[in-house]
Amino acid sequence: MSKSPLSQEEIDALIQAGEKGEKGVGEDSPPAGQASPAGQEFAEFDQAAPVAPPAEPPSMELVLDIPVDVAVELGRTRKLVREVLAMVPGSVVELDRQAGEPVDVMVNGKLLARGEVVVIDENFGVRISEVISRSERLASMR
Repeated sequence: MSKSPLSQEEIDALIQAGEKGEKGVGEDSPPAGQASPAGQEFAEFDQAAPVAPPAEPPSMELVLDIPVDVAVELGRTRKLVREVLAMVPGSVVELDRQAGEPVDVMVNGKLLARGEVVVIDENFGVRISEVISRSERLASMR
């Protein structure tokens, strides 16, 4: 369904209606039972009604089931590609930490805690010995 172009009289009426704040030609609401031009019907917007703040602060319950990646970092080192390609079974990679130093517990790549490596039923684990303070965590995010 194509609309015919507006006549000069209709254009003048629209301009005058806009200046007066009135509805102009073609601006009236659609007939009852029909949707608005965008295909939606909207309720009137009440600007006078204030938005009430939530009764209580948001609960942590909303985020408790979100999965996060947890990694334990034993240490780091930098190697040339040549050195990495030369690695064979039995090669030793020297890390930047001393034996017995705490390992870093990373959550989504951010340091959260430090701990010591333990063996439980032939599996490795980490016993948390220090949780990073909130100010240190925020500083590491910058």
